[in-house]
Amino acid sequence: MIEEHLEMAHRHVAEGQRLIAGQKERITELDRDGHDTAEARKLLLSFEDVQREHIAHQARIEQELASLG
Repeated sequence: MIEEHLEMAHRHVAEGQRLIAGQKERITELDRDGHDTAEARKLLLSFEDVQREHIAHQARIEQELASLG
C-alpha cells in the first residue's frame, strides 16, 4: 500500500514538473509577444507552491517506507 502511495507521489511530482515547465514556456511566449504576464506568473507561483507540497509528501512517504524497511 505504501509503495502505491509512493508511486502516486512520484507521478504527482513528475506532473508538477511538466506543468511548471509548460507555464514557464507560456510566460516566455507571452512576454516575447508583448502581453501582460502577471496572471501567468501568479499561476506559476501556485504551481510551484503545490509542487513543494508534492515533494514534501513524497519525502514523508519515503521516510515511512524506509522506517519499515
